Amino acid sequence: MCGIVGYVGNKNAQDFLISGLKRLEYRGYDSAGIVTLSENGEATLLRAKGKIVNLEEKLLENRREDKIGIGHTRWATHGEPSEVNAHPHQAGKIYLVHNGIIENYKELRRHISGHDFKSQTDTEVLVALINSFYKDGEYPLANAVVQALKLVKGTYGIAVVSAENPEEIVVARSGSPLVIGIGTDETLLASDASALVGHTKRAIYLNDGEVAVIRKDSVEIKTLNAEPVSLRVEEIETNLSAIQKGGYDHFLLKEIMEQPESLAETLRGRINAEDGTVRLGGPGLSAAELRKIKHLVIVGCGTAYHAGLLAAYYIEQFTPEITIETVIASEYRYRNAYIPEDSVALIVSQSGETADTLACLRSIKEKGIRTIGIVNAIGSTIAREVDGGTYVHVGPEISVASTKAFTSQMIAMVMFGLTIAQAKGVPAMMLKNYVEEIVALPEAIRETLAEATEPVKEIVSNYVDYDHAIYLGRDTAYPAAMEGALKLKEVSYIDANAYAFGELKHGPLALVDDRFFEMALLPKGELYEKAVSNVQEVLARNGHIIAITNVEDFDLEVESVLRISSKIELFAPVLMNLVMQLFAYYVTIGKGYNVDQPRNLAKSVTVE
Repeated sequence: MCGIVGYVGNKNAQDFLISGLKRLEYRGYDSAGIVTLSENGEATLLRAKGKIVNLEEKLLENRREDKIGIGHTRWATHGEPSEVNAHPHQAGKIYLVHNGIIENYKELRRHISGHDFKSQTDTEVLVALINSFYKDGEYPLANAVVQALKLVKGTYGIAVVSAENPEEIVVARSGSPLVIGIGTDETLLASDASALVGHTKRAIYLNDGEVAVIRKDSVEIKTLNAEPVSLRVEEIETNLSAIQKGGYDHFLLKEIMEQPESLAETLRGRINAEDGTVRLGGPGLSAAELRKIKHLVIVGCGTAYHAGLLAAYYIEQFTPEITIETVIASEYRYRNAYIPEDSVALIVSQSGETADTLACLRSIKEKGIRTIGIVNAIGSTIAREVDGGTYVHVGPEISVASTKAFTSQMIAMVMFGLTIAQAKGVPAMMLKNYVEEIVALPEAIRETLAEATEPVKEIVSNYVDYDHAIYLGRDTAYPAAMEGALKLKEVSYIDANAYAFGELKHGPLALVDDRFFEMALLPKGELYEKAVSNVQEVLARNGHIIAITNVEDFDLEVESVLRISSKIELFAPVLMNLVMQLFAYYVTIGKGYNVDQPRNLAKSVTVE
């Protein structure tokens, strides 16, 4: 969840560390810090509570020409946000930055002597433990790190430097990502490849259980058991423009508006409108293996979970003899759930590093079940560990609230379902409407965003002062309502919750009063009239309803109506989700909040 950067080379380390940390601001943080080392081993440690701009103010008075250093943005776990709890932490001449959680830090702390603990963090325990093995430079730093990590329980991505040897950085990971960038006479480090963009296109993705010693002209990787690891250099595909705002006021709005292009990238080369077929090479399943599938488990968290729920509604419509179970990863990882034979698990994660989802992946693989990744981040841990997969190719998501990934994840899963249906011999005519609408979706998204923006802007002033909202939908509109409610609550802090329309009389109807507004999704379809009846129940209790609908003659006397003119019907909830994304964005702007970095949240959840 936090951010790590590191540099060793011939350039100014402070400059790279600050710029790299700014690239990682979207991940969420509440304090920041850097440490650099001079050639003679003098350390310059700077830390600040709050935003990186506070750290930059300290940097103005502490400029150095150091060529090596590490930096960090912290999202508080152990100990409140403060300068003393900010990273890097120090013990002796060692400095360390850490993502993750050391679960047995209290036990370890009891066995460390000679260190005056100043912070409340588990990280300071780890650096003190390393220092206890280091013995003031007589013991190689990498060996001290390895010996300490063998005693650690938990997750970590760490970078360590010693003033005794200002030429190398020792890094290690277990459950928290680290990427090593290979430059010309310089080596860079980050917890996210976006911090390396513009500096190098060559990267090494560290695996769990690996320790690397990086110098300006070399990288050496070994396992915790001292076994050498062959270097695998991969190309970073992201370009600099993809991580810039591109003229938009916020990344969230940019990413909402990118969805016509991002979905087109997801579809590219995978769907054929002329013959109505879908071709996904990544899963690596033969037609015979696809025919055997009788059970799908879809695993995700947050937005990825909602994408799986919505995809499941579609897939079950055209895949015979298949049961679909969509599960929340943080719960599923601790269940003793039976997974039948002839099952496949879809592992869904934008970052490919989501801790709970990764734990589920490993547990499911131990049961001998085939795993397929639905992932955006190329080279991520989940992408490397699944048996096969489909990259959604939406490009970087910088805003904490996920938008374009949801759309592409859901459609990618539906396309996987279509490949199963094709293999099982479902007639092409039965799949024709699904394929045709998927092909038409990028343009329909473009049109919907264009027509919905101004109407959304016109009504948001009526709702910015609410503290509560109810989102309502039936059938495929229900998971869409769940995602809409999540988007509103995470950026605007309005207490928004979603319910199936049919559940209103089973409790939620008691909430309808002037403290709440209601977002009602009303797509065409066989359940439309039933949903209208439910809307009438809310209206009878003086509800404040916003209706999103593609029904041309919609005439209910609700408070606000947001219309969708697209001819898309099967996937109308996808278009409705776009409208809800815009609504969440403009409500948040109206409230004056930071829409890209909502409080208490981080982009990539790499700890439980």
